[in-house]
Amino acid sequence: MNVLELQNQFKVLFGESAAHTFFAPGRVNLIGEHIDYNGGLVFPCAITLGTYALVSIREDENFAVYSENFKELGIINISINDLEYRKEDNWTNYLKAVLKFLLESGHEIPHGLNILIYGNIPNGSGLSSSASLEILVSKLFSMMYDLDLKPTEMALLGKKVENEYMGVSSGIMDQFAIALGKKNSALLLNCGTQEFEHIPFVLDGYQIVIMNTNKRRELADSKYNERFNECTQSLTILKQTYPQISAICDLGEKELEKLDKVITDPILYKRTKHAISENLRVIAATKALENNDLVTFGKLLNGSHASLRDDYEVTGKELDTLVEAALAEEGTLGARMTGAGFGGCAIAIVKTENVDNFMANVGAKYKEVIGYDVTFYIASIGNGPCEIK
Repeated sequence: MNVLELQNQFKVLFGESAAHTFFAPGRVNLIGEHIDYNGGLVFPCAITLGTYALVSIREDENFAVYSENFKELGIINISINDLEYRKEDNWTNYLKAVLKFLLESGHEIPHGLNILIYGNIPNGSGLSSSASLEILVSKLFSMMYDLDLKPTEMALLGKKVENEYMGVSSGIMDQFAIALGKKNSALLLNCGTQEFEHIPFVLDGYQIVIMNTNKRRELADSKYNERFNECTQSLTILKQTYPQISAICDLGEKELEKLDKVITDPILYKRTKHAISENLRVIAATKALENNDLVTFGKLLNGSHASLRDDYEVTGKELDTLVEAALAEEGTLGARMTGAGFGGCAIAIVKTENVDNFMANVGAKYKEVIGYDVTFYIASIGNGPCEIK
């Protein structure tokens, strides 16, 4: 749906025109996977797919909210005096959580709102639809109630929603990437220190193609916890040799060369090898971009996928099939899974003139091997949350 269609729907639902329209992007992580919880560097960017909110002011303290993505739920009414989590409140729990934490921080919420939400990020794709919603409602509340929330404050508020309200042990990458999104730039983020830097990323003659496996990520949560625990075990062992470190990614190339002498368990060795090598790939990738060297950047994406497949073992048949098919196509500089794995999405950097053939050929190969269709999205690197005038 476009903004005009959403404005018409808002009138139908609430009997008045929307006074304001807001947007927050989704994100893709270009490189730096499964190392955010190992104190590593990640390199995400905001994309032009995202979530919209249309808003009008109410005279009472209640909130009437509706999502075009969950039409069957209709308009859900929220009282500012009852913001506890309820499973049946579905997606509105994210909105309630942001409200709850703003109030607890001492911010004033003097009146309610009518809100229509619409997102064009596929749920379960690994493009951060939940973080997009968290940053979106943080932005609209900041603007509507004159709270002057800074981007980093919105990011940390979103992380608090995930960790303390929704019960998800996630890191800071998704919210930071979205809240601090900048057109034609990716965010180099140190997950250990929360330091960040915008690195120019101009895809002259190339496109980012997002490939959605359309497989729900059933295994992702259980395997995520398993990998998290394996890395915790590795860190305990590593500290016996390197007592100064606080995270696996504090180690570098020298330590990687003699890792097999320190970590003798074959599974823990592979997990640790991925974490250290992936962190080094992120550093190399940012240097490649600073030198405008997309060819090297593409090769590092390929190396990332191979490590996630062989050492971290979080890819699966669908993602491996996509990446293998992508790399066989003319004009592809690199490809890899992005997100938690076991489904969700992969990305490829593809020469613009080859994109149509790329999608046709990769789509045919995927269906032949997997039995159902892949969905493609052409993503531009966009800005963070904003009000649409």
